[in-house]
Amino acid sequence: MIYIGVDPGKNGGIAIIDNDGAIAFPFSEERLLIELDGIAQEYECICYLEHVHAMPKQGVSSTFNFGMNFGFIQGVLKAYSIPYELVTPQKWKKEFSCTSDKNTSIEVCKRLFPNVNLKATDRCKKDHDGMAEALLIAEYGRRHYNG
Repeated sequence: MIYIGVDPGKNGGIAIIDNDGAIAFPFSEERLLIELDGIAQEYECICYLEHVHAMPKQGVSSTFNFGMNFGFIQGVLKAYSIPYELVTPQKWKKEFSCTSDKNTSIEVCKRLFPNVNLKATDRCKKDHDGMAEALLIAEYGRRHYNG
């Protein structure tokens, strides 16, 4: 079974966990299509998608773009016939004792997945919190899968 985690935010991430290990990428539409195309054809998988909402005082444009991202992800999952579950940040963060501080997600992720590179590119100096959170969402799904 392959577990996919997606943080659909502006600085979101995509993560994949299987029996061989885990990997994470910064979110982009292209990366999502590349990864799902390789997986959906050959393996049984499930996706856990963070179910988030627009925030108060968030701009109209950013809210619209966020909604477009969320809808795009759901459409791609349906097109590839990949089942998915929505999971709120409160649920998965409670599982790992993460706070709203993105650094706690990075710290927990490094403990659980010490071999996963959380740098968005080779030139990055800081770990990418969207990649870390996508990994934690996928791990949440792996722990709670009832298939």
